[in-house]
Amino acid sequence: MAGLVCIVGRPNVGKSTFFNRMVGRKEAIIDNQSGVTRDNKYGTVEWKDQSFTLMDTGGIVQGSDDVFEEAIRKQVFQGLERADLLLFMVDLQTGLTGLDQEVADLVRKTQKPTFLIINKSDTPDKVHFGGEFHGLGFKEIFNISSETGTGTGDLLDAITDNIPREEEREEKGLPKIAIVGRPNVGKSSMTNMLLGYERSIVTPKAGTTRDPVNAIMKGFGQEFELLDTAGLRKKAKVRDDLEFYSVLRAVRAIEDADVCVLMLDAQQGLESQDMNILHLAIQRKKGVLILVNKWDLVEKDKDTSKEYEKAIRARLGAIQYIPILFISVHEKQRVHKALEIIQKIYEERKKRVSTSKLNDLLLKKINERPPGMERGKQIKIKYVTQLPTNTPTFAFFCNFPKALKSSYKRFLENQLRKGFDFQGVPITLVFRKK
Repeated sequence: MAGLVCIVGRPNVGKSTFFNRMVGRKEAIIDNQSGVTRDNKYGTVEWKDQSFTLMDTGGIVQGSDDVFEEAIRKQVFQGLERADLLLFMVDLQTGLTGLDQEVADLVRKTQKPTFLIINKSDTPDKVHFGGEFHGLGFKEIFNISSETGTGTGDLLDAITDNIPREEEREEKGLPKIAIVGRPNVGKSSMTNMLLGYERSIVTPKAGTTRDPVNAIMKGFGQEFELLDTAGLRKKAKVRDDLEFYSVLRAVRAIEDADVCVLMLDAQQGLESQDMNILHLAIQRKKGVLILVNKWDLVEKDKDTSKEYEKAIRARLGAIQYIPILFISVHEKQRVHKALEIIQKIYEERKKRVSTSKLNDLLLKKINERPPGMERGKQIKIKYVTQLPTNTPTFAFFCNFPKALKSSYKRFLENQLRKGFDFQGVPITLVFRKK
């Protein structure tokens, strides 16, 4: 399991700006208003040969009656107990405040390894003004600028040196299946159906399941470890710290899984939070299956499922390799078909393709559609092989690896999938100098 790193601090010190710079996209809401980030954002950070999950938490405030803000305060020492490392951020321009000192006390109570991040240190001369923060007692201190990126390289080096590396799963370990999605889409009912007994509490009330439920099941001659995760809410309509804790555990379950089953409510469709869950699973290179539950409640004709799937795939964009299955847990429709597909995705994720088969197929396709020219010379791909990694990764050796266009890389991935399937599984292409 990869490391989990959490950013904490009072409002408006630059946590969201830092988060967005690290994950490479504008994911968190940024505003000068105190307390804008109430929900918790998750993203994958790639640095050198390592990756980790970064979480942006809401700002901790003082003396407010807002129930959200009270919940945010509790997150620091109740929810973040599952973090591997905390980044406690302060603002050099504002200076040390009483609320910074309160946050420092809360962070210390977690007894987690903590880096003190002095943000808005845009120039070397400003660094000297941060001495007052050293009195907080944290040994590891980094001066950075979230806005410009100054100092973030050294910080990332230190983070990756102090968190667990991605672990190789033992071959004898059971396949782990995480059932994920928004609240009340039928995840617990699905788990109970597969297990044949009520392992999870099922009620119509959203958010009943607080923790992942681990259970062993057998099907198609294969044993699975099944995780029924707590629902991930679309927005932070959160009234207590337990909701935050359950979301954190759901993210952990996604990281630990081999295959993630994303459940949708047929009456609601694919929404933005579903896409967030999906992208997190793909970033972590997990196998993915989309189940559209409660299909029995949808009025339909002969083309309804085709049109529904077409609409989902339009939102998926380039991620067309994910299978979609329409089910009804309540009516026991196609539930075991889902298990059959999960088994196939798990096998596809482990699949190895011989170098000879790869080159026989792909070099022929490459000759039929060459990759183009670079500085008046033909780009030539000489050789393809699958690397010995946990998930399907293919190395293409060529004379100008940096010159290959994204469209041609997509062509190569499509040819790999046409020739060797990899249904429901992200594959990685790397290009090296020959």
